[in-house]
Amino acid sequence: MELFSYLLSSPFGLLLATLVILGVLKFVAVVHHVYFYWKKKGVPYQPDSLQSFIMSWKIVLMRMTFVDYCIHLYNYFPDAKYYGTNDVGKLAVLLRDPEVIKDVLVKEFEHFHDHRAFADETIDPLFGKNVFSLRGDRWKEMRNTLSPSFTASKMKVMCGLVSKCADDFIDYLVDHPELCVEVETKEIFRRYTTDVIATAAFGISVNSMKDQTNEFYMRGIETSQAFNGILSMIKFIIMTAAPRVARFFDMKGFVSPSTNEFFKRIVAETIKTREEQGIVRPDMIHLLMQARDKTGDNNPNLTLEDIVSQAFIFFLAGFETSSILMCFAAHELAINQDIQDRLREEVLQHLGEGNDISYESLSKMTYMDMVISETLRKYPPVIMTDRLCTQSSELPPPQPGYKSVIVESDIIMMIPVYALHHDPKYFPNPGKFDPERFSEENKNNIVPYTYLPFGEGPRKCIGNRFALMETKILIARLLQKFILRKTEKTMDPVVFDKKDFNLKPEGGFWIGLEKRKS
Repeated sequence: MELFSYLLSSPFGLLLATLVILGVLKFVAVVHHVYFYWKKKGVPYQPDSLQSFIMSWKIVLMRMTFVDYCIHLYNYFPDAKYYGTNDVGKLAVLLRDPEVIKDVLVKEFEHFHDHRAFADETIDPLFGKNVFSLRGDRWKEMRNTLSPSFTASKMKVMCGLVSKCADDFIDYLVDHPELCVEVETKEIFRRYTTDVIATAAFGISVNSMKDQTNEFYMRGIETSQAFNGILSMIKFIIMTAAPRVARFFDMKGFVSPSTNEFFKRIVAETIKTREEQGIVRPDMIHLLMQARDKTGDNNPNLTLEDIVSQAFIFFLAGFETSSILMCFAAHELAINQDIQDRLREEVLQHLGEGNDISYESLSKMTYMDMVISETLRKYPPVIMTDRLCTQSSELPPPQPGYKSVIVESDIIMMIPVYALHHDPKYFPNPGKFDPERFSEENKNNIVPYTYLPFGEGPRKCIGNRFALMETKILIARLLQKFILRKTEKTMDPVVFDKKDFNLKPEGGFWIGLEKRKS
């Protein structure tokens, strides 16, 4: 009681008490609004918003994985095409039916062309100005500017650069067998993806296995940890749900000012060198430089900050998301020796003269494609994706006996990718790693819009071709030189780490690499 009296008698205590009371009142108002909004709409809805709120905080406090939360939401109304809920205090619709998902992602795209607010560009320009976060016409202009970077012809050109990075990476492992007895693959694969992005996006040669503390790699580590930890999660919620509060308290972005300055300096120096020396490379920086120099009403007015933001998000996606895909692919090959042997046989069959890997030879590796597709099915890079309703749109009845529903502007459409990938109705025995699901005979049986590793529609991940190429090249080179083995630290079956926002086994990704004799 004395402490309580003291707090109320001090200016800080009064401010704290006021904020707590306002927070409670805000929560009650949100719960009341969500509850009655969907009830009046005649839509199935979560009647216990408090339970949903508590489960959300279990994720923030790292007592529950995001995967478990996604599955819980998906199974809440197992017979509904969709239902009403809330997401961090905002009205949302959880989509379950593939046809409704198709409507939102493709057929009615003009009504759902944005993502929900992720970062305010005035607070965090690196995250707020990239192609993932941009909205409306600004997104369309940037997407059109970047798309030529990821065509098949550009992938062919980039294939040689990526292969060189893979060769350097594998050669280092061959020369250091002591590292291969038991290796944490995420740590080493992120070094490979660092080298790939440095050369493909920035035109800079880096060998992160030899130069263990190079700045590119260290900045990637720092950025990848920006969303881990309780304080980071709370900060993410505030910046996402209440950007005005974030601005009031002068919250900084998700990355440090020094990292922000590093990427700005690297891009500025790259542009300056290319302009002074007339260097032309078929990469993202070159296309952004061309777009910057164009004039006219239909061309985006790009600043250095805009260019830096695109290069940064490409780096982050390549550094973290692509390396996780590689980790899970290597993990499954290590515990499924029969699949590994069959894939190695295909790889060796399609290697060219001098054991080189071309874009054409990669395209002929059909079993490789099956293995990577199944990895993406079992461990999708995005657990849940979203679209934001930008203008009122009509959804079909959620269940028999219900009416069609008008979804209004600013309502979030949540798409539970992981849950769809693990629904036995669409993928029998979903916990089994089975590349045959994606064979020529079977892949046409997959229900459209139940397999969404990169999203779908006009906002499908722009770099998916590049991610697949760099992953396949690495796996091919690994299988050529090594046999992947299960070790005592290999977690089988996988139990996901509650402390990591991304998919990761508890204890990490551990396998052994045994040098092949031939």
